[in-house]
Amino acid sequence: MSRILFLLYGVVCYLIFFGTFLYAIGFVESSHIHLFGDFYFVPKGIDSGGSVSSTVSALIINALLLSLFAVQHSSMARRGFKAVWTRVLVPKAVERSTYVLAASICLIVLFTFWRPMTGVVWSIQNEAIGKLLIAISLLGFGLVLVATFLINHFDLFGLNQVYMHARGVAPEPPKFKSPAIYKLVRHPIYLGFIIAFWVTPAMTFGHLLFAVATLGYILVAIQLEERDLIHEYGNTYKQYKERVRGLVPLPKGK
Repeated sequence: MSRILFLLYGVVCYLIFFGTFLYAIGFVESSHIHLFGDFYFVPKGIDSGGSVSSTVSALIINALLLSLFAVQHSSMARRGFKAVWTRVLVPKAVERSTYVLAASICLIVLFTFWRPMTGVVWSIQNEAIGKLLIAISLLGFGLVLVATFLINHFDLFGLNQVYMHARGVAPEPPKFKSPAIYKLVRHPIYLGFIIAFWVTPAMTFGHLLFAVATLGYILVAIQLEERDLIHEYGNTYKQYKERVRGLVPLPKGK
């Protein structure tokens, strides 16, 4: 019975994640697409749908929301944290699903309580260029999704673990691999998010805060993540790191 319950729990967590990911695309893109058509992707975007508040209070609220996600997403991914809470609180089979659920909840909280800061930093008036920038931004989200499938999408988001547990089969230890774009850049998922958040025809103060904060988080997260990867894969990852750049898909010089 526990195997079935764990499997159902993993599926529900995955569906919540996937819905949250789709909403995140609308949250970032909606108000910009509205510039070129009378519609929104979602009821509340990064520059629309929130209650009116002063710039200072909006800055504080939004910074706290971004910090909540950053702390959860980074701390719960660390080896030490996972070792402790799988020993005393969460069964190992659903550890990844629970992590994904917690991250999704933090994003839902961010979407719900985000305060728009609509002062304009830059705005592209040319419609063709604006649509091109939106398309590139959407390609960034596409890169994120494709990159997860290249390494193991269902393992990354907990479905493989609960499926193997339901079958009574111990999951195989993760193997290091660098398929396709991973041969050009070590962190294509992060690169996709950077493209999605920074390439925009209209940058508001709220969007800029979101983009700067997530970029800062990404740069810190890479250091923490690579420390764990070196611990897990040793010289294999060190050699990979020497060959391939982190975020810029260009060959490394000799």
